[in-house]
Amino acid sequence: MTVLKRILNEDLAREYCPGEIIPCPCFEEGQEFLVDGLEKPADFCEWAWNDILRFVTALSTGGNFSQDIFQGWMKDDNVMIASCTDGLRPVVFKIERIK
Repeated sequence: MTVLKRILNEDLAREYCPGEIIPCPCFEEGQEFLVDGLEKPADFCEWAWNDILRFVTALSTGGNFSQDIFQGWMKDDNVMIASCTDGLRPVVFKIERIK
């Protein structure tokens, strides 16, 4: 799994947060994690893990996001792009099944 992007929705942060908000401090772009089974990697944000676990589970059990009801969603059967649900500073992950 690779951290592709950290996003900061500055307009929402200015409107709804009392102080300065920075991009998520839990991850760095380009950071990689290996997942063995369905166990959360050490030092991985609990909230982000809960948000992407269904995608990790699908790929690790042989599923994909390019066929059936997901036709046209992903180009590669072994990849899913997903993010955490933090509306102010989401992190986008590339989840990839390694054979």
